[in-house]
Amino acid sequence: MIRDAERTRRRLLEAATAEFAELGIAGARVNRIAEVAGCNKAMLYAYYGSKDQLFDAVFTTHVGDFLDRVRFDAADLPGYAGRLFDYFEANPAAQRLAVWYRLERPTSSRLDAVVEVNRVRLDELARAQSDGLLPAHYTPAALLALVQSISTAWSSMNPEYDLVAPPDVERRRAAVVDAVRRLTA
Repeated sequence: MIRDAERTRRRLLEAATAEFAELGIAGARVNRIAEVAGCNKAMLYAYYGSKDQLFDAVFTTHVGDFLDRVRFDAADLPGYAGRLFDYFEANPAAQRLAVWYRLERPTSSRLDAVVEVNRVRLDELARAQSDGLLPAHYTPAALLALVQSISTAWSSMNPEYDLVAPPDVERRRAAVVDAVRRLTA
């Protein structure tokens, strides 16, 4: 039987994505990832080097998928907020990966994919502010942080919150878009 290295890498990334999203970096087990991927642990180390490097590959893939699916438009931040809300509603594992990344890698070496995305977005926000398309009462970094926080507010609430504010995805999305519209008015 001929080995298909690309298929093995893809299976490892898929298994690792599920494992890391569920358990974080510390809780993830290389043995389980290899077993679910249908290969041995040695292959995982051969392709990715370490568990941390595997997480970096998973998270970089997540960032790429996010960028393909959630178009950023500094001139239409309410629309971006709605698309961001939709993405995390449809992909809760993606939000869990982002949370694990922030919790478990706060002082790690920065991932180039994340650094580049932030740089481009902040440049676009600064340009939109200088062109008068966005108010300048917040720095681009503060504005991006606020928009992203508003967009993920509902999906990051404790589950008990549903008792006082029953889930209504359309109303929640509308509130996100309206809040960002008001923020940027």
